[in-house]
Amino acid sequence: MHELALIEELCRIAQQEATAQGASTIHSILLRLGRLSGVDAEALSQAFAVVASGPPWTATHLVLELVATECFCSRCQQVFTPVDLIHQCSRCGALSNTVLQGRELELVSMEVS
Repeated sequence: MHELALIEELCRIAQQEATAQGASTIHSILLRLGRLSGVDAEALSQAFAVVASGPPWTATHLVLELVATECFCSRCQQVFTPVDLIHQCSRCGALSNTVLQGRELELVSMEVS
């Protein structure tokens, strides 16, 4: 389960940044997670529950913002949301290799004190 390794690294980065800002408590972490990121949101939440079972994470809330996949069709010049892993334009049927969003795995913000 690579989600556990990801969440451990996320917590390490968050703790490092909180310490640099002079904060002692991390209340929440907002993570943006794209549908094409290769990370399972449910598994990531479960991994965080394991990590958060001990200090200093027991009071920290993980917020996941799921980002839908959006592609750009060069034929009809439109943005579209693909219905599956084949990025076929819903308007003209052309295949797209231009992914505009959906690959994100970003630490967006933290609430600290």
